[in-house]
Amino acid sequence: MTLLQDETIAKLKKFQLATRSIVEGFLVGLHKSPYHGFSVEFSDHRQYNPGESLKDVDWKLAARTERYYVKRYEEETNLRSYIILDHSKSMFYDSGKGSKIEYATQLAAALAWLMLSQKDAVGLITFNDQVTGQFAPRAYRAYLARLMAALTELKPEGGTGALLRLEAIAESIRKRSMIIIISDFLEAPEAVLSSLKHFRNRKNEVLVFHITDEQEEAFKFKHETEFLDSETGEKIRVNPWQIRKEYLDNYNQHVSFLKTGCHQAGIEYNPVNTSTPFNDLLLKYLISRQRAG
Repeated sequence: MTLLQDETIAKLKKFQLATRSIVEGFLVGLHKSPYHGFSVEFSDHRQYNPGESLKDVDWKLAARTERYYVKRYEEETNLRSYIILDHSKSMFYDSGKGSKIEYATQLAAALAWLMLSQKDAVGLITFNDQVTGQFAPRAYRAYLARLMAALTELKPEGGTGALLRLEAIAESIRKRSMIIIISDFLEAPEAVLSSLKHFRNRKNEVLVFHITDEQEEAFKFKHETEFLDSETGEKIRVNPWQIRKEYLDNYNQHVSFLKTGCHQAGIEYNPVNTSTPFNDLLLKYLISRQRAG
């Protein structure tokens, strides 16, 4: 039985190659990698293969089951991270140069790759108006394939109220961690900030990437345009130049409120246009990494 269709495999390979290019290109420009030392911690078992060393055979398990299994370990450092990614419908908006979700998933994959390269433990949580995927932090390189597969399969689902899921997600994270949240935060800014504070209240380091499209920031539509609310399906046709000033005032107030509120709450806020070079964002992660360490 074929578990993955050829189209899915090709998409995943392309995604992996693009991510590798981003990360390796970035690392070439660094003088040193700011990771700390690490220890090894037991992860799970796999079946013993004839000819392998016997040093990691679980003899107690062999006595109980009469089968031979080898202990597997994962590398664990003093940094545990969760990448929390919003894939509600608004994240799939694309004004012509690539959607927000394409940019966000590539960013999430690059961050995960970088963390695992530094032997940091990284997990992934995806959500819309419910939690759609949850992977606990692990620090072995083979884990990256699972995370990337999950990222390439995200669909435009869910809408209003999605960020309320963050509160439940914060409650589910038991150990102090670095929390990286990637979203367009298109909800009432007061509700967004309240949700983000749940992570800080639990003593986590919180890093936010606020993903936007250049048309959302500039609103430079030149002709009469029909706008569709991707989450409610509501449509409205307007002359953009008639509402541009009011739109930009509201948009800038939204961003300013989030930026100020995050700063006051000790949350690192990063507004990110989809044209922003990935190197800039990875560097911000490394700076936060050093601060957390």
